[in-house]
Amino acid sequence: MTTSMKTPFGLHPTVLLLAGTHFLVDGFSNIYAPLLPLLIPHLNLSLFAAGTLQMCFLTANSVAQLGFGYLADKWRPRVLLIAGPLATVLILPLLGFATTPLALAAVLVVGGLGASAFHPPAAALAHKLGGTRKGLAMSFHITGGSIGFSLGPLVFAPVAERFGLPWIALLIFPALAILAIVLPRIPPMPREEHVGSKGFQALRPYRKPLTLLYLVVVLRTLAALSFATFMPVMLTRRGMSITEAGLASATYLFMSSVGGFLGGPIADRWGARNVIICSLLLSVPFLVAAPLQSGWTFVVLVSIGGFMLQSTLPVNVTFGQMIAPVSAATVSSLMMGFAWGVGGMVVPFVGLLADRIGIERTLVIMAFMPIAAAVCAAPLPSGKLVHTPPRAADVGNVEPTGTDVAR
Repeated sequence: MTTSMKTPFGLHPTVLLLAGTHFLVDGFSNIYAPLLPLLIPHLNLSLFAAGTLQMCFLTANSVAQLGFGYLADKWRPRVLLIAGPLATVLILPLLGFATTPLALAAVLVVGGLGASAFHPPAAALAHKLGGTRKGLAMSFHITGGSIGFSLGPLVFAPVAERFGLPWIALLIFPALAILAIVLPRIPPMPREEHVGSKGFQALRPYRKPLTLLYLVVVLRTLAALSFATFMPVMLTRRGMSITEAGLASATYLFMSSVGGFLGGPIADRWGARNVIICSLLLSVPFLVAAPLQSGWTFVVLVSIGGFMLQSTLPVNVTFGQMIAPVSAATVSSLMMGFAWGVGGMVVPFVGLLADRIGIERTLVIMAFMPIAAAVCAAPLPSGKLVHTPPRAADVGNVEPTGTDVAR
């Protein structure tokens, strides 16, 4: 593989390999919420308990990314790129065998740690290989995961509804077959040698804009996860089958992934802050109106809202790496995993509120979170995403495969 190799989109082919792996990892990471209509009666869970289990999963799947990002910058990122997806597809489908909430929590946490290990080095490698089109590269990478996440309900919900929860474990085998083809083709990447001495102190000069951007992600995530987690339960209580509710969730998540794909290239042209603020504000009317509707009218409105809301996802990651051009995996884990996980930690309280006032009213309240996120985004630096000059630790780092990962 050489540096001159490009896809028809002008991107390094490894970006597409990473996007494909991301598709599979995030597809399996969305195994829990679509099965809640079955897991709640099976394990006698309240909505608060269901939200707490979601928090446990997100802590492992997202918050732990901060530690894995630091590890990827110091150690062997390719080990994480390979071991993470394997752990995800091997462990998470075993949730159908859980007979207690504690056993379910154990499966979610261990499987979530696998996904957490993959995300920081994968985002860092996609960023390095993006060249002057980093926004587009990150859009491809993140959209691969988002599409996988959106299609998860279309796979897991019908299998579980027709055959039973334990039969989900059979999906391990096709997933392993795909990984056997994709993972060996992912090239190595260099460690960030300078991180070992400074750690997170390297991010101190950028703490103000990174903190604001971090709050944007947390608040946006709280809104997105509230809908993604409790929408299947609400729809089945309104009379939809589990498969139909899974299709509705998949539609919402797929439209969210389309928004994410478009957000990166638009930010390359019009500026990250402008895209973040506009998309957040435009999502609110649709998300507020959706829970007040029923059937497929609800699905259409919430899908448009998700399209607007999630168009900021790749922009936030790339923007963070541009603001702080050090420790790419650490910054990626801060914006993708840690912020996403902290937003998810509030989900149990969203479930508790839903137990008391109903899911519909709770989702309407959550739909206003993007306004607070837009307020946090307002002081961020304006301008377009530009190519970050290579750091001393990156210049000339060419892997034995011939892949220049410093670009």
